[in-house]
Amino acid sequence: MRELSIDIETYSSVDLLKSGVYAYADAPDFTILLLAYAFDNEDVRIIDLANGETLPDDLLCELVKDSTIKTAFNANFERTCLSRFLNLPMPPEQWKCTMVHALELGLPGSLAGVADALGLAEQKDTKGKACINYFSKPCKPTKTNGGRIRNLPCHNPEKWEIFQEYCKQDVVVEREIKRKLSRFPLSMNEQRLWECDQRINDRGVRVDTNMAKRAVDFSEQQKKQCFEEAARLTGIENPNSVTQLKDWVENRTNELVDSLDKKAVEQLIQSNNDLLLKRVLILKKRMSKTSNKKYDAMLQSVCGDGRIRGVMQFYGANRTGRWASRLVQLQNLPQNHLRDLDIARQTVCDGDYEMFEMLYDVPDTLSELIRTALIPSKNRRFIVSDFSAIEARVIAYLAQENWRLEVFENGGDIYCASASQMFGVPVVKHGINGHLRQKGKIAELALGYGGSVGALKSMGALEMGLKEEELQPLVDAWRKSNPKITTFWKECEKAAFAAINGNPQKIKCGITFYKLSGILFIGLPSGRALAYAKPQIRENRFGSPSITYMGVQNRSAWARIETWGGKLVENIVQGFARDCLAESIIRLENRGFEVNFHVHDEVILDVPIGVSSAKEIADIMGEPIEWAKGLNLQAEAYETPFYKKD
Repeated sequence: MRELSIDIETYSSVDLLKSGVYAYADAPDFTILLLAYAFDNEDVRIIDLANGETLPDDLLCELVKDSTIKTAFNANFERTCLSRFLNLPMPPEQWKCTMVHALELGLPGSLAGVADALGLAEQKDTKGKACINYFSKPCKPTKTNGGRIRNLPCHNPEKWEIFQEYCKQDVVVEREIKRKLSRFPLSMNEQRLWECDQRINDRGVRVDTNMAKRAVDFSEQQKKQCFEEAARLTGIENPNSVTQLKDWVENRTNELVDSLDKKAVEQLIQSNNDLLLKRVLILKKRMSKTSNKKYDAMLQSVCGDGRIRGVMQFYGANRTGRWASRLVQLQNLPQNHLRDLDIARQTVCDGDYEMFEMLYDVPDTLSELIRTALIPSKNRRFIVSDFSAIEARVIAYLAQENWRLEVFENGGDIYCASASQMFGVPVVKHGINGHLRQKGKIAELALGYGGSVGALKSMGALEMGLKEEELQPLVDAWRKSNPKITTFWKECEKAAFAAINGNPQKIKCGITFYKLSGILFIGLPSGRALAYAKPQIRENRFGSPSITYMGVQNRSAWARIETWGGKLVENIVQGFARDCLAESIIRLENRGFEVNFHVHDEVILDVPIGVSSAKEIADIMGEPIEWAKGLNLQAEAYETPFYKKD
């Protein structure tokens, strides 16, 4: 079977980073400028399409041949662009993605980053970025360039030659990465899952563009009103200026103000009786509402047929393998709580700003409505289904914390059960000792992975009414109630230490720890393994030995990261839950259902009206999994004419 390594350089007037590859390639002026390729280990060749060269017939034949595997770093880009340029399907099952392979091994998500992390002799050409900015993007018309809006090869032949070498070098580097990683081939299950992910991204989800445009208009009108009122009340020229507003607040309160971030503004509003100050700060909050920018993101990334594509990033969470969201950031959409959500939504669709402003808090309600701008195809409805408390179920299953397993087996409320276990009294939601449920909930969300008082505070325990002196006893009570989970943290940390020192370990539920070629692997029951590159045991700030590895930190920096038992358990549990979701996605797709997108542990299906039911989908999601025998999975589902939280 032949392998064809490919890299392309392209042009489009659409911003790739803001709009994504599908909208980028959907632009009328999109084109491929250069195509570099190599079969197997042959020399790299390049085709200068911008200067009139055409693809050779043998290459065209191989591009569409089932038996030829096409590879690229971030293959979604090459596959999507080639399909658009050639007007031919590029089925994902004919492709492999070197970026996904690297991410699975705990490496960075960029070609240059992987090459550097691996210490390859072949590195990405650093001159390429300037060439991309020059040839692949529109340019600003000036007198010097004759008023043109695009640079062509003839405008800088020397730079064009550099661009060609840059394109060829990317193939060389991608192929060397592929060779280096070949010792750990991507499993067939993960390859098939990536192919399924590509089909989901190709399918995309429909956007109510009318509603999104109206929402943007409403937001702009409201911000303009807030700006004018704030300027009038304060006398400030620019109320959006943090410096100017900070000076005004300090003069008003006769106190120094360290920050005007979201938390600080809320504290000032709550702690001050000055009505004018409160009003100005409320206006500040409304002008600073950033979640509504997601409407802009939808409109920027929508394709000509009204759908956004490419919102899911396979293996986006490097440590666990979970998906990340791109473009619209579906993973952190605001929740909706309005009882008359459909009426509020229709008011936006109708463009009735005066009515909307009279009935609702404009920025908060627009924020709650973001989900509803995502809609099913015509004559269809969404069926939304998600796992019930999956992480709590998984950690109980892996640690074999039996009392928790019994709660799930009997359909109980884990927050009530946890509070009851911690405080030794019956706890019933909205019933006897019901006030303790909130403490149980906070403890469950904050303490399952080794968190302590700091974790409770980060989860908002103090804001929810708990007192400082209650926090440590809450930690102690939770840990005492969950001895097998706390032991599981220590067991995983001990196994990791041993594996790094060359002694493979196997613990509960078939989880394995082993080191190969400078990578610490944690094998999951699904057959997949979590990877930690270049693990070392070092001394931490407390003078104790600790586990460290190389990973991506703060989204880009390749740096040494410290980890510990609770964090390893968090990775294991979230990786396990991700694999459960993957099983459900594959099952649903294999049975003819169309997944439009998924968020955390939730899938959103585009289903014809009158076909199937929410119960059928929930039952499929809750079916037993072969490699997780005894895990009690449950899912809930509901139907909706637009995306929302039920």
